[in-house]
Amino acid sequence: MARILIILLMLVSGWAVAQTQQPKDTIIVDAKTDDLIIAADAVQEAYDANRPSRAAFYSAVIPGLGQAYNKKYWKIPIAYAALGGAVYAYILNDEEYDGLREAFQIRLQGGTNDEFSREDGTPIISTDGLERAQRTSQRNKELSLLIAAAIYAVQIIDANVDGHLSQFNVDRDLSFKPYMDYNQSAVGTSYGFSLSYNF
Repeated sequence: MARILIILLMLVSGWAVAQTQQPKDTIIVDAKTDDLIIAADAVQEAYDANRPSRAAFYSAVIPGLGQAYNKKYWKIPIAYAALGGAVYAYILNDEEYDGLREAFQIRLQGGTNDEFSREDGTPIISTDGLERAQRTSQRNKELSLLIAAAIYAVQIIDANVDGHLSQFNVDRDLSFKPYMDYNQSAVGTSYGFSLSYNF
């Protein structure tokens, strides 16, 4: 079941990444030289300072809504799968804890008709073993609850950070391009490093 869920998440996220739109280039003609200039996103949207907090608020109200607000739809199934997995683990551990606790109480009252005993009354798991298993199941239940709360908080933080980064200026003038320079006067190959920026 877990493998199917992982494969499904990979397919959904791969499809969603393929569907995301790349910034469209705008072709501008230089009036002086009649050369074509390619400018990315010639018209930029105005900066919205409330966008990150709004996205975080939406994610806090309904998980995944902030991701939808940021138009990162591929993150919604990941958030719900992670939250659903943690809640499912909590439910399983809670049911296991209830069964172990009921069997432990039957043993303390001197009974032998619990689900961890054979029909003739001999225990499959000892009373001490039931007590240890009960503590382990309770710890797993609490851990599942903490993981669910952490995933909930992470998806809120993700929506907030994505709200900030969605308005980040990605200009072609801000670039980092490594290059290799062949120096004929040197004996061996020499490497160069260049960092250029324009205002």
